[in-house]
Amino acid sequence: MSDILKTLSDAMAETAERTGQSIVQVNARRRLPATGIIWSADGVIVTSHHVVETEDRIQIGLPGGQVVEGTLVGRDPSTDVAVIRTNANGLTVPAWAEASEVRVGHLALALGRPGDSVQATLGVVSAFSHSADEHKYFAQTDVVMYPGFSGGPLVSVTGEFIGINTSGLMRGASLTIQTPTLRHVADSLLKHGRMRRGYLGVGVQPAKLPPALAEQLGQKTGVLVMSVEPDSPAERGGLFMGDTILAVDGQRIESGEDLVSSLSGGRIGQTVMD
Repeated sequence: MSDILKTLSDAMAETAERTGQSIVQVNARRRLPATGIIWSADGVIVTSHHVVETEDRIQIGLPGGQVVEGTLVGRDPSTDVAVIRTNANGLTVPAWAEASEVRVGHLALALGRPGDSVQATLGVVSAFSHSADEHKYFAQTDVVMYPGFSGGPLVSVTGEFIGINTSGLMRGASLTIQTPTLRHVADSLLKHGRMRRGYLGVGVQPAKLPPALAEQLGQKTGVLVMSVEPDSPAERGGLFMGDTILAVDGQRIESGEDLVSSLSGGRIGQTVMD
């Protein structure tokens, strides 16, 4: 048994040392520095939105000890992701694990660099929250999020980065923003400087459907249009106060939250209302 534990322990230490070459220190707030991950070899860093309290004088501590200045490219509070650009080159980009490769019960290391060296803590993947339509993929673990670990990676036993750890989305829970979400957000921020989301221009409230219609559609509620903003996509598309929205592009709408989540950036300019 002791040999097995020593082998596992040595392997985890080697993983932490190797993957630490893709982890940076982020100084963008008054208190303890946080962590970031190298996104591209030409100096792009991803980190947590909530640790970037200042948009100027951002300092990035590279794995080799060099400190470079960073510029905020953009941020997305809804997923707690921020992208920073530096003038560094030749950085080590990690391998990223797809969401389908990670299972409940997998061991994982949470790594951080709030100081000069990499720190680590061990945990187990305990649950997932996935929504492909919203590009939202989150994993929950039992790792202890030490101060300064936000923005750092959750690393699999094979050394692949599962995503970015954050303590800023759910109080008291250790969440990891997984690869599909991180890729979607980072790409949008790098291209547009912000997250593009669809806009309809209506005020709505839930509305219970008549029993016959509810049975036919297999849903009990839709959303009743209470107001339509002038010259909005809703008005131009022919929506009127009193209309009931049941679906958007085939996606069932039963609440205002469903309607908001259906208006992803990929649907901008499309005709989607049913």
